[in-house]
Amino acid sequence: MGRVVRASGRSYGVVRGRVGALSFLDRGDAVVTAEAVAGPFTHPALFYRNDEDYLAGTLPFVLDGLHAAEPVAVAVPGAALRLLRTALGRDGERVRFLDMTEAGRNPGRIIPAVLRDFADRHPGGRVRIIGEPIWAGRTAAEYGACVQHEALINLAFLGRAVTILCPYDTGGLDAGALADAWLTHPVIIENGQERPSHDYAPQRAIAAHNEPLPPPAGIAAFPFDADRLPVAREFAVTAGERLGLTGQRLGDLALAVAELTTNSVVHGAGRGTVRVWARAGQVLCQVEDGGRLSDPLAGRRPAPPGQIGGRGLLMVHQVADLVRVHTGPNGTTIRFHLGR
Repeated sequence: MGRVVRASGRSYGVVRGRVGALSFLDRGDAVVTAEAVAGPFTHPALFYRNDEDYLAGTLPFVLDGLHAAEPVAVAVPGAALRLLRTALGRDGERVRFLDMTEAGRNPGRIIPAVLRDFADRHPGGRVRIIGEPIWAGRTAAEYGACVQHEALINLAFLGRAVTILCPYDTGGLDAGALADAWLTHPVIIENGQERPSHDYAPQRAIAAHNEPLPPPAGIAAFPFDADRLPVAREFAVTAGERLGLTGQRLGDLALAVAELTTNSVVHGAGRGTVRVWARAGQVLCQVEDGGRLSDPLAGRRPAPPGQIGGRGLLMVHQVADLVRVHTGPNGTTIRFHLGR
């Protein structure tokens, strides 16, 4: 066990868990147990059944951090945010609160724009964050991106003095979501007790949701290369406008398509294909090319100040409501969703 955090008469041991870079990327389906990894980063999941459970697991975590003069942020859905803010009273004035249904609507935006943004503002000491990216209202399309996000947290904070506590509603989520929590977190807290996860295998969770993204039948495809980049962007914007995008949303489509098609030409064998269609009140755009995306944190790592380039997929995550990626030996497909 790692250090024990004490608050309000209760003890919360935290198993310090991280995943070594080689094992995370290269060990395939090997299971990495909590006992086999160690480091300053901690990433427990909190299983709760009701408001009382929720406060019992989160309130001491926040108060311990404030008592230790550690920066604390809470990024959870609105109802839970209000519950915890009310329970904290004036202590809440020292906490950074974010509604995850807004800040983390696109799960691919959470690491760079919520977790890393807060942690990077407070270098030099331990930082505490409560992050709840998975809730009962998530769509099936969003869920796979959420699981990959939870797995990638372990890589994004490798070696950093950061604790990220992730609540899971055992009453509102199905058994599959809870099983995935065991895959992506080295320790589970439930009923005030901690258990190392012997199912801990974040690389397996990433692979399981690296799913093919075939578009609906009959969708027009526009092939492009370096010479046809401007026409490809015009094709996508015209299609988006026809499907109901206007104003900022149409600008978001233009920006995202420009970034992805340029990436295809530069990194994806010099050519690609773009498609645009509508589904369930959203406009979807997909760019396919022959390249393979080797960096699992591509688009989720903030670009260092002064860096030239390397922001394309990051910008797409910033403007889109959801981004899904499938990559393999035969190429990469990136699909993004925009609400109308």
